[in-house]
Amino acid sequence: MENQNKMYNINDDIAYTMISEEEIQALVKKVAAAIDHDYPDPHKKLLLLCILKGSVVFMGDLMKTIKRPVEIDFMKVSSYGSGTVSSGNVNILLDIHRGDMQDLDIVIIEDIIDSGKTMKYLTQYLKNKGARSIRVAALLDKPSRRKVDFEADYIGVEIEDEFVVGYGLDYDERYRALPYIGILKPEVYTK
Repeated sequence: MENQNKMYNINDDIAYTMISEEEIQALVKKVAAAIDHDYPDPHKKLLLLCILKGSVVFMGDLMKTIKRPVEIDFMKVSSYGSGTVSSGNVNILLDIHRGDMQDLDIVIIEDIIDSGKTMKYLTQYLKNKGARSIRVAALLDKPSRRKVDFEADYIGVEIEDEFVVGYGLDYDERYRALPYIGILKPEVYTK
């Protein structure tokens, strides 16, 4: 009876913390400073394009840290089949529709770059839509998983090939609200 009344704690599903809250904020500051450096003209339109849903927390912190004026917009794409494996096919579920694409410097905000297929596809897609320039900022990069030739312009940190959650990253829509990035216990996703 005692176990039935025990409150579930989502942190119990985490094997260990890979990147702490404090470390994440230092990475956000690093990326924001690099973006400020590369886009010094406050009169040119700089658009932070958040890739939903995983990047929303990173974008929220990043846009508060960048010193120059920015606009924000959102796209939602899917490249995952079921569970933890990418299908390799990119589907645009929510597109950006703007009449001023030719006036935009776009920084795509991504939570993690894995195979690189989604970001390579999106950068070409936005070029075809007429954006003035496109760069990519990712909090996490897993170069060991790269399937195509793609490098982000701004990287918070490179990580090993581990299944990470927290700070916007999820497994089955859970764990996004964790304030740190952790390694999910394998038994959670292999049930």
